Formats: sequence, structure tokens, C-alpha cells
Amino acid sequence: MGLDALRAFLDAEFPQVAEDLELLDVSPMHLVMRALVHDRHLRPGGTVSGPSMFALADVAMYLAILAMIGPEALSVTTNCSIDFMRKPAAGANLRAEARLLKLGRALAVGDVLIFSEGGDDPVARASLTYSIPPAKG
Repeated sequence: MGLDALRAFLDAEFPQVAEDLELLDVSPMHLVMRALVHDRHLRPGGTVSGPSMFALADVAMYLAILAMIGPEALSVTTNCSIDFMRKPAAGANLRAEARLLKLGRALAVGDVLIFSEGGDDPVARASLTYSIPPAKG
């Protein structure tokens, strides 16, 4: 799936988060997206909340997988580990770079680096595993 197809899928299947996310680039085994940070994504102290960063990592990996296998809505996260390494810059959107490390018939494994836009050092790193439903037919 290309950028336009992924955007349409996100809008149709996950409208609750689609307005907060912007797809920037997709290539084989790789996807880049942006989280548009609003007040609702902040925790006390003015930094982006962990659940907001988790959502960005999870959706980025999900869409990276769909870019490779097609619109398989029932692919699901089976594991995620996330390290929060530094405080995101105040007022900055976040950029996620998802990379698939293994794409099998039943499982996909990848990692996501999250950056404050304009920053060079990652603010978080996530490792995710997804279950891919058996092929139909």
C-alpha cells in the first residue's frame, strides 16, 4: 500500500486517531509519520504523555506492516516494549520512524524510533511484534 491508500485506510478504520497523525513517507519495510501534538497529549509538566508516544509507535508499526501486506485490518499487536529516553521538546510535534526487521507469514517484528521534530536524538524507542492473520482462501 502506498501513502494515499494508507491514509484512506487510517481515515476509514481509525478516525479516532487519524486527525492527530500525518503519514510522511513509506518505502519497503519502512514508514515515517508525524504526531501532531495538542494539549490533550500532554501530561502534567507539559511533556508528551507516554500513552501518546505509545500510540504513535503502535500505529506507525501497524501501517508499516500494512504497507507490505495490504489492508489486513485484523493484524494485531502481540507485544510492545518502549523505552522513554529523554523528554520531548516543549511544543514540538513528534516524528516516528518505523522499521520492519522481520515480516513472516504469521508474525512481524520491528522497531520505532520517536524524535521531537527538529531534534537529532530519539526521545523513545519501541520494539513491537504483531500477529498477522492467516491468508484467506
